[in-house]
Amino acid sequence: MAHVEPFRLSEVLESFKKCLTENGELMQEHYLNGWKGLVKFMNSLGTAFAFISKDAVTKIQILENYISSENGSEYETIQSMVKYEVNHKLVNLKRRGDHWDSGCRTLLRLHRALRWLQLFLEKLRVACDDSKTSVLCAEAYNDSLANFHPWIVRKTAILAFHFLPSRAEFFEIMNMGTTENVEATLGEAIPLLSKAYDITQDLYAQYDLLDLP
Repeated sequence: MAHVEPFRLSEVLESFKKCLTENGELMQEHYLNGWKGLVKFMNSLGTAFAFISKDAVTKIQILENYISSENGSEYETIQSMVKYEVNHKLVNLKRRGDHWDSGCRTLLRLHRALRWLQLFLEKLRVACDDSKTSVLCAEAYNDSLANFHPWIVRKTAILAFHFLPSRAEFFEIMNMGTTENVEATLGEAIPLLSKAYDITQDLYAQYDLLDLP
């Protein structure tokens, strides 16, 4: 059985704290580190999130390759990446072509998934101990990622959510001690996820990139 690295909510919190600069830009390295933590979270839950965690790992690698490339300085922040790729016509706006794995398209997929996790974690934070996590997760999914998935993927995802652990087990997975500690850390982390999401959403809307194929 493959070794699963332990998830620590505090690591995600720290990464998204470092992500946001004083002038409102998003440092891509820290954004991706935050995502690596979220991947650990999804992997710790078994197969329910496998279809998105595997895709996220691929997307993270593509973006890290851009950061380490000869044009890496253009990819330092999400804002600089979007400006660079749009100005140099490195983004396919209508159909598949030479720039299918552009940084803008790749990040958009992570951006959409971040909304799902943000909504789900917030529902977990405020839920009662006996709340059905499958229902919470499905509600978050239907309000976010489901809008971008074909019917068969949506059906498979909803079925997989039925096997999610209880709220108490979720909180154990987060490795933050007591329920109160987990709730407090989520209360600190979720606004940071929301901020990163909102900034990216506004940026992509500004450049008319929210519907990249």
